[in-house]
Amino acid sequence: MSEETKEKDHSVLYITFFAVVFIGVLLAVKSNENDKFEPIRNQLEEERKLMNIRVLD
Repeated sequence: MSEETKEKDHSVLYITFFAVVFIGVLLAVKSNENDKFEPIRNQLEEERKLMNIRVLD
């Protein structure tokens, strides 16, 4: 009888690794996007506060 060399299937490991890397990249991009638009968000909030004028009769 000849010996068979069984090779383990690492496809699930590779898919999991790439999924974790992909999710990490998405989170990094999303965080960078939030940081980029933070000054604009602050400016809009400040303008909303300035425009909140109540007129009393």
